[in-house]
Amino acid sequence: MFHANARLTPAGRLVMVQRIAAGRPVAHVAAEMGISRTTAWRWWRRYRELGRAGLVDRPSRPHTHPRRTPACVETRVRIVRMLAQRGPVWIARQVGLPASTVGRVLARHHTPLLRECDPLTGRVIRARRASAERYEHPYPGALVHIDVKKLGRIPDGGGWRAHGREATVAHKHKKVLIGYDYVHTAIDDHSRLAYAEIHDDEKGTTAAAFLARAAAFYASHGIRVERVISDNAFAYRNS
Repeated sequence: MFHANARLTPAGRLVMVQRIAAGRPVAHVAAEMGISRTTAWRWWRRYRELGRAGLVDRPSRPHTHPRRTPACVETRVRIVRMLAQRGPVWIARQVGLPASTVGRVLARHHTPLLRECDPLTGRVIRARRASAERYEHPYPGALVHIDVKKLGRIPDGGGWRAHGREATVAHKHKKVLIGYDYVHTAIDDHSRLAYAEIHDDEKGTTAAAFLARAAAFYASHGIRVERVISDNAFAYRNS
């Protein structure tokens, strides 16, 4: 997976180095791709050394940790935690380390949080996620999530953040209330392709009509909706 802030994906980097390999100046290609010349030269150099494998981001973790807490000190921290069942601040006073360092040591060794453990035995008694992998259905249309987000409307000219809370208090005494907008959304579980509409309510008829239009939207992209999941909202439960 490429870096979250990278301007180009590995596929974009391949296009860039192919243009350079064809004889184009590096500076010109860099300007076309919207990156600096330094970045373009770096990927071009890696491509010449490693081929396509060099276009993938390298891990940011350093090769060495010269200032890492010694192993014997980390072992002492873990022993104090196991025997005392106390937090990093208390342990830090006992071993003479900053609390932040103790916290990093415990996290590095995957020590469970105190709130997840039995205070008497120290055993983990709260469930934890078995995996950090993202849940995802195998193909588009297998499952579509639908929901409604209620958002307060902002009056013309700005609300209380622009004019202070006094404006909001005065507005409450007006006969015509501004009200809310209801953003109806549908998101495909596999592709994350989203469809949204803004309506004046979240009634069952509105939600049903939105779902029909959402299904038509996905069909226009070649996706046949097979399943739909929603929360326990009144519009979905009693419609």
